[in-house]
This record gives sequence, C-alpha cells and structure tokens, in this order.
Amino acid sequence: MQSQIIQLKQVDKTYVVGESVVRALSGVNLQINKGEFIAIVGPSGSGKSTMMHMVGALDIPTNGQIILNGIDITSLSESDLAYLRGRKIGFVFQTFHLIPTLTALENVALPMIFQKVTRGERLSKSEKLLTKVGLGNRIHHLPNELSGGQRQRIAIARALINDPEVILADEPTGNLDSKTGKEIIELFTELNNEGRTVIIVTHDPNVASHAKRIVKMVDGSIEKYGKI
Repeated sequence: MQSQIIQLKQVDKTYVVGESVVRALSGVNLQINKGEFIAIVGPSGSGKSTMMHMVGALDIPTNGQIILNGIDITSLSESDLAYLRGRKIGFVFQTFHLIPTLTALENVALPMIFQKVTRGERLSKSEKLLTKVGLGNRIHHLPNELSGGQRQRIAIARALINDPEVILADEPTGNLDSKTGKEIIELFTELNNEGRTVIIVTHDPNVASHAKRIVKMVDGSIEKYGKI
C-alpha cells in the first residue's frame, strides 16, 4: 500500500489585484503518494502555477489544508516552512536560477550552507551529484560557460543536494531544444525509478506523457486525472 506524502484538502487561493479578487484555486483536493511521477497540466490561467506553489509549500492557501509528510503546513511559521521546504522538496525551475558568479560545484553546494553542513562535505557531495547528472567534467565551470541543458542538470543536482523526498519541477524543459528536453525528462524518470516522488508542472503534452499520472487544471479546479 502506497503512503501519501502530499495532500491538499479543499484548497482555495485568492489574490487581490487592484479592486478585483482573483480566485486562482477553488476547492482543490489532491493526494500524491510517495514514489509517484505526476504532471500538472493546463492552459495559461488554469491555476497550475498556483497549484505548484501550494504543492511545494511556497505559499499557503486562503482556505483549506495542505499536509506534507503528515504536517499541516498552514499552521507553520515562515521560518519553519522554509526549513521544511529545504529538507523535503527539491525545486527545479525553467530559468535555472543559478548564481552566475559561482561555479557549477558552488551552485550545487549552496543549499547545504543553510543546513549547516561543513564545507568539505558540501563540496564532496556536490561533486558526486554533478557526476551523477553527467557533469563530472564541468564542476568548475561558470553557468555562462555551459549550455542550457548543462545548466538544467546543475539545477537538478542542486535540487538533490539535501536528499529531498520530492522533486518539483516548473516547466523544466521550457528553455531547451527538444533533444535536450528529452534527456532532462529521462533524468527525471531515472530519479523516479530510484524511488523519489517527481512532480512536473508543464503545458507540454509530450513532457506530461512521461508521467504516470496527469492532473489537468481548468479555471482553478482539477478537471480530470489520467493521461492526456
């Protein structure tokens, strides 16, 4: 029997924009089990980006509950929330979010500083992860010396550095050509096969087709589950 790692219960999220109230999510219920590979899809404005923020504990709902590993995150302080994110979830973004003045090795090691890990251990683990994602010969290169695919591999290694249970990727192939994008998705599949929970937010049906379950968002609600 699979155990759940993330659960959304009747989640609403509203934003005030000027004099308007925008309801980005409405009554969303979602359960994600450990070891799943899920794609969250939908057109622009469907609520998938807001859903990503909820699932990744980057924001809290206006109403409802979000349970992460048995903890109701809606009751946590911002500092506790940040600590939980740092330990449980690894983030991969479309635009990589690498620090241009740091090498690949230093970029990957950075999140461990906030976990008070020694410098030697940080660098050793970072080198192993860069080797794992195929960049063992690029560890001392700066981001602008590398291709888009290589930069995304650095971002994936960085997401893995604190050994999170969940990898959350927001349009991870959006800035890559189709061949490189396919290689990145294959890397996510490998991570999932190792037992990690992988959640990808995407508008690309080709990317979503690699997931084992698809959650389709329309107008702030889940329209359906399954394959596109």
